[in-house]
Amino acid sequence: MVEEKLKVKKEKIINLPLTKKDALSLKVGDVVLINGLLVTGRDKIHKFLFNEKPSKKDIPFNLDGAILYHCGPIVKKTDGDYRIIAAGPTTSMRVEMYEHRIISAYGIRGIMGKGGMGERTLKAMKEKGCVYLHTIGGAAAYLADRIKKVVDVWKLEEFGMTEAMWLLEVEGFPAIVTMDAHGKSLHKEIEKQSFASLKKLVK
Repeated sequence: MVEEKLKVKKEKIINLPLTKKDALSLKVGDVVLINGLLVTGRDKIHKFLFNEKPSKKDIPFNLDGAILYHCGPIVKKTDGDYRIIAAGPTTSMRVEMYEHRIISAYGIRGIMGKGGMGERTLKAMKEKGCVYLHTIGGAAAYLADRIKKVVDVWKLEEFGMTEAMWLLEVEGFPAIVTMDAHGKSLHKEIEKQSFASLKKLVK
């Protein structure tokens, strides 16, 4: 539904890490291609960062200006190296209760997943200068092809391959800005329109 709502636009190239100025320049509806290093994080990483509150120096990756991708990749290990086989997005609302603090504490400038997030995350994005990026569901193999290299991994033994935090080098990774740093949310607009349509149907 998100993709259907948007008109086709010329893609913007964004290079990681992002500055606050970069985040503020992005608006709802912008189609982007991402280059650089992004990190993955699902439920266990979010719970750990939220509850244990490790300092930035305790995390082996620099999260300042990073995009945190809600993804549990399928990973294959060959000859001591890792290769991403599938890298589709997971539903972002499952970590809504944690995200506001993670944005505030770790300097995250982008959250990426599918389905959007709630009011608390939107407020944190506006306060700190961060955007939400909706990427393609059902295209895990295609997105994996946009990953050029596995650079590093954190919490692999503790959390397992799917829930570990992976540092990935990506090139031309596609996404759409659906929540911006100015407080606008395409997901909220769609929800309002859907509710209005439903009210008409049940009259």
